[in-house]
Amino acid sequence: MKKTIIFALAVLVCAGMAMAQTYTSGAGITGIDKLGAHQNGGRGCVGCHAPHSGVRGNGGSLTVSSTATTSTNTHNATGSQYSWSNQSAIKGDVGGEALWGQDIGPIVALTLNTGGGSYAADLSTSATRDRVMTGIVFCLSCHDGNVAKGAMMTNQSFEQAAGLLPPTYGSQPIPTLLGADGGTAGNYQNDHPIGPKAKLSTLPISKYLAFDSPTAPTVLTLAASQPDVYYTAFQTNYGLPVVTGARSGAGFAVETGMAVGDAYVVCTTCHTPHSMYTTSASSSNKIAGLSSGNFPTYFFIAAPYNPGANTANGTKASSATQFCRQCHFSGAGGSNEASGVLTIPTAF
Repeated sequence: MKKTIIFALAVLVCAGMAMAQTYTSGAGITGIDKLGAHQNGGRGCVGCHAPHSGVRGNGGSLTVSSTATTSTNTHNATGSQYSWSNQSAIKGDVGGEALWGQDIGPIVALTLNTGGGSYAADLSTSATRDRVMTGIVFCLSCHDGNVAKGAMMTNQSFEQAAGLLPPTYGSQPIPTLLGADGGTAGNYQNDHPIGPKAKLSTLPISKYLAFDSPTAPTVLTLAASQPDVYYTAFQTNYGLPVVTGARSGAGFAVETGMAVGDAYVVCTTCHTPHSMYTTSASSSNKIAGLSSGNFPTYFFIAAPYNPGANTANGTKASSATQFCRQCHFSGAGGSNEASGVLTIPTAF
């Protein structure tokens, strides 16, 4: 009997080691579908993408704050014209945006005073600024909690509720609704700056960057003249996965005709909705100098971010810290490299 128990334990240990080895380095969440929280209780993709009839096909309906009325301001695909009770007009009918299955009506009327109230994001501009729509409005149609009540939301981090966080985290629920996080309803001042006013020019790293194309830019790249050795060293030790070389539709929001310093932050600058706990390196998006491999992450962050990384008593920098230093490279609380400390590798 004892031999059987010992054998079973050995199998479990080996299985655990095998799962951990799917990462290039480090350890994180393993053994669950990578959509994680966005499995939406088993509904999966259609929790966000309703393949027929938008929000109505997803079991939803128009909310009180976005009641449709006839208007000459905008129209849906059938030619019927609508406006909304909480604003003058929006782009298209509710649920008519690219298979999106949540009611965006209340969100496009908002102006979010993020980042201490210094970065007002007017979401009504989403009709003409695609990344405001796909990178903020779509996200908040589930994650607002104040005017938009997304389906399947419990307002607690999935990783925490499922017991997947490192033991160093506290026990209080980690909110997932920006406008209903336990403080004053509709307060976004404790949220990271987003929107066209959250510009790259507010960060010292803007001097290192350029567009991939002068006429039809899609992403940021390093400037042709090499950045100083300090930023280059940081790229070697961690990478710049959410700053440069990101796939189109991710990273900083880039628009034709803008200056490099006008590229701005949206939700999908830092987050991806499709992979809760793993991120990959590529030839255009290297991690620690590697062109391939999977790295642990948490909270749908689109780059290595492991709060449980082994920092070896401070001789390595946690990938969770390095993630922020991509943008907050210098100044108060900046990177090792910006301070001339070039030899601290990243713990993934």
